[in-house]
Amino acid sequence: MEIQSLTVSERIVLAEALWDSIVAEDGEIALTDAQKVELDRRLAAFDIDQNLGASWENVKSRILSKR
Repeated sequence: MEIQSLTVSERIVLAEALWDSIVAEDGEIALTDAQKVELDRRLAAFDIDQNLGASWENVKSRILSKR
């Protein structure tokens, strides 16, 4: 099957089914040491700053205004 022959909607459904099959195995996705270090760094930075970032509405608005 050629994935490109599917509609966007069909490909989204396929991607969701694929993701659901991974989650269903109830296995943990292993992180590399570099990923763990980066997550720890980001968490520490958040603990210091406590900046929650921007709301989705704000981010979406900024993205759409750049079109």
